[in-house]
Amino acid sequence: MLTVYGLKNCDTCRKALKWLEAEGIPHRFHDLRADGIKLAEVKRFAKSAGWETLLNKAGTTWRGLPDTQKADVSEVEAVVLMAEHPALIKRPVFDFGKGEVVAGFRDPQKEAVLKAAGK
Repeated sequence: MLTVYGLKNCDTCRKALKWLEAEGIPHRFHDLRADGIKLAEVKRFAKSAGWETLLNKAGTTWRGLPDTQKADVSEVEAVVLMAEHPALIKRPVFDFGKGEVVAGFRDPQKEAVLKAAGK
């Protein structure tokens, strides 16, 4: 079954969940703040989606980090930061449990989710 990782107060996550309902795609929601996320999961997401894609630099959490943490961030540093601050993970993350994940909610990601769901 599809697991959607996100934040319950995130507008994009809410839109994605409504879209999944409308498409008839069964899923479960994993709230990154309430349920947490392990470093191993973030590593797996980063390996599949690419850490640069997964790292949300547009949010207030990123802007609130000290410049020393943001300057020339490496993959290892980014993965650790995302595990420590789950709001740094681009949302939503769609995980079908087959190794590959899709991060974000634009048309290309929607198409990938539909394809993975067999639609």
